[in-house]
Amino acid sequence: MDQCTHEVRAECWKKIIQACGQRPAGQSAKSWMDENGISEQSYYHWQRRFRKQAYEEMKENTSVPAVTEKTELTFVEIPCHTSERTNTHMASDKLVATIRTATLQIDISNEISDALLTRIIREVSHA
Repeated sequence: MDQCTHEVRAECWKKIIQACGQRPAGQSAKSWMDENGISEQSYYHWQRRFRKQAYEEMKENTSVPAVTEKTELTFVEIPCHTSERTNTHMASDKLVATIRTATLQIDISNEISDALLTRIIREVSHA
């Protein structure tokens, strides 16, 4: 296959993959492919190629921190409080924000330091 043919096919598959990504909420990728006459095997083959290509491009770009290798683990100790709030908290200790993940809830008050909040957000986003 010549380079021109490959580029045309790649552009066509990019559009197909983008269209599948914009399918109606609740519809599975497989049912969308069936409705649109797309081979599931070909779809995932091209998707894997594009992801690998994007990864290789990101590795070459040293300004992208997401691909830098971490050699050590860092942990942040976060005090754990029970969900029951007591009246011993001061007025400035009222909750102003909550960060939730599937397995975690972090309640934040105005008393939190900028450094601690930054560290919490960084660690939660990489969890």
